[in-house]
Amino acid sequence: MRFWEGRKKMIKELIVVEGKSDTVAIKRAVQADTIETGGSAVDRTVIAKITLAMERRGVIILTDPDHAGERIRKIVSTKVPGCKHAFIPEKDATRKGDIGVENASPEAIRHALENVHTSFEGAPILIEIADLMEAGMLVNSNAAERRMALGNLLGIGYCNGKQLYKRLAMFGITREEFACALAQIDLGGITS
Repeated sequence: MRFWEGRKKMIKELIVVEGKSDTVAIKRAVQADTIETGGSAVDRTVIAKITLAMERRGVIILTDPDHAGERIRKIVSTKVPGCKHAFIPEKDATRKGDIGVENASPEAIRHALENVHTSFEGAPILIEIADLMEAGMLVNSNAAERRMALGNLLGIGYCNGKQLYKRLAMFGITREEFACALAQIDLGGITS
């Protein structure tokens, strides 16, 4: 998809970000409106805005690839079901040791927005815990690195083993997609 060549792509959905610097980075990459959470507290007024945005235009959550960003993502998606999710890999959102959407290039932001995932509540489990064990994603000396590489390849972000299991189901990742990503990891070595 090369729909933004020559001009910025307009995004219909409102994008949930953490702060003003993230909004600036988003606007460098695409034409979009944002809702800033103002940190990880995410108060009722912010949830009310996100709920209204979901009803009117839809919502994409694009938070920092760190613990605080994941906490915000979880709070918002729990209180406002049906949000879409965009993920920027940690390596693409890090500058001088600082991790955040504000550090991502316009290309990294566009790539994340091209590959949004919609969560499906009650989605069927396609990949079992045993599959994750066999793939070295749990209880393995390099499980964290393998999960990071898998999350980056599938566009679902980095998470711990329990969250990985949930995200694979939530985003409807098929066994074929999982196997293809594993093959890439195993052939190319771990690339997080």
